[in-house]
Amino acid sequence: MGPSLPAPTPTPRLIDAHAHLQADAFAGDADEVVATARVAGVQRLLDPGWDVASSRDALSLADRHAWIDVAVGVHPHVAAQVDERAWSAITAMAGDPRVVAIGETGLDYDRAFSPRLAQLANLRRNLALALGTGRPAVLHCRSARGARDAQDELIAELRRAGMAGERWRHTFAGRPPAVLHSFSGPLDHAEAALELGLAISFSGLVFRAGEEASAAVGRLVPADRLLVETDSPYLSPPGAPRRRNEPAWVAVTARWLAEQRHDDPTELGERLVANYDRIFHGA
Repeated sequence: MGPSLPAPTPTPRLIDAHAHLQADAFAGDADEVVATARVAGVQRLLDPGWDVASSRDALSLADRHAWIDVAVGVHPHVAAQVDERAWSAITAMAGDPRVVAIGETGLDYDRAFSPRLAQLANLRRNLALALGTGRPAVLHCRSARGARDAQDELIAELRRAGMAGERWRHTFAGRPPAVLHSFSGPLDHAEAALELGLAISFSGLVFRAGEEASAAVGRLVPADRLLVETDSPYLSPPGAPRRRNEPAWVAVTARWLAEQRHDDPTELGERLVANYDRIFHGA
């Protein structure tokens, strides 16, 4: 009888808390990409819209894959393009049981495709919708390299909306009222977001020059408010194709986070699944 072989190492259970599978990059094979993610251990996946059409497309994807969740909202890039009729459509979709979050919304003062005043007005109504529906907001925040104006203004807007107040606390009953998606910014930005009760999600952006603060933030975030994501098809981590990131590659960022926190990858994966369920499903 030959020597016994070691048991295979199980694939950690993972999540992808932000992947745009309705993007043009996946037009020909979104269903295959979803299947690959499942094989790679992805147990939960949130597909956020960025306008009316992409929000509807995310709901169509969820029709085909019942384990996929949806967020509906308006991205700062298109804030100036969404009129009241379009916003009414977003509001109507927010009541769909497949929708677990509002967004992707936020501020982007880097590319600035919409004027700042339009971005702020858009953010405010997305936040009001999150509060009104009890679904957490998914927040995008980018400043130009070396600047932090979007980060500072986002925190000011969250405070202005009363996110640390009784109404938000009552509505979310201990759950984070928002997720700071694909974290970017200095350590004190994360500290301010955590003081407001937010969850923080890390993407392949952590591997880019200029984002070195993310390592300290990864160690700072309380264990029950951590998430990871790909932001597919964008922000490919090392080893992934540069032109099209996919949910399966979330494993690279999850390993990075485990290393920063000195966590066992499998235990961290279980924690991430539990966090996702609590944040988006109240479980």
